[in-house]
Amino acid sequence: MGYLKEKFSVRFFLFIVLAFLLVNMPIIGNYISIINTVIHETGHAFVALFGGQVESISLFMNSDGVTYGTESIWIINFFTSIAGYIVSSFMAFLSFWLIRKKQYTFLIDILLGFILLNLIFWVRNPYGVFWLVSFGIIFLSLLIKGSKTLINNLLLLIASVLLIESIGSAYDILIISMLHPQSAGDATNLSNLTVILPAQAWGIFFFAQSLWFCFLGFKQGLFAVEKRG
Repeated sequence: MGYLKEKFSVRFFLFIVLAFLLVNMPIIGNYISIINTVIHETGHAFVALFGGQVESISLFMNSDGVTYGTESIWIINFFTSIAGYIVSSFMAFLSFWLIRKKQYTFLIDILLGFILLNLIFWVRNPYGVFWLVSFGIIFLSLLIKGSKTLINNLLLLIASVLLIESIGSAYDILIISMLHPQSAGDATNLSNLTVILPAQAWGIFFFAQSLWFCFLGFKQGLFAVEKRG
């Protein structure tokens, strides 16, 4: 039993390492990383809809993204600014949890839902549309023709990418908030909204919550690989 658990743990960490190598490859790394960007920007958009209007979302070749919308009341602006990193971190955890429960189709449906919502309502820039269509085709192909082994392995890889990217993007905003607090994106927005909490505090918060969901995701990931075996 101990040998089997060690084997499963090694397999899980191999997926993490593979995901890390993929997202750091030229060109294809940015292409794969955008899945986390889509979830991040959609998190902003979902919350913004409660009190404002989302005009558009743009996805770029360097894996960056931006959500354009109208100003709303303070509380909506606050939760809109905080939602991106939390939603992407939570989605990484949720992906591993669903894989552990063998809810492969449900997870693919969720990811397709993110893609279709953005394609229909928000994303209009050429590269963003290309990415959504191409990734959507991959997920549809999985649903129609993918074997259970292929689906399991690909979803584990995607979950690993989400885990790595959610931590990496939160770490980036932490460093930017420390060095350039006036240019730290969501951390700066939250600093302006809350006044008493500087951008550095929000940078720490974003990174801390990503580590927490990482811990939860690792536990689910280890169980997901073990149960498959």
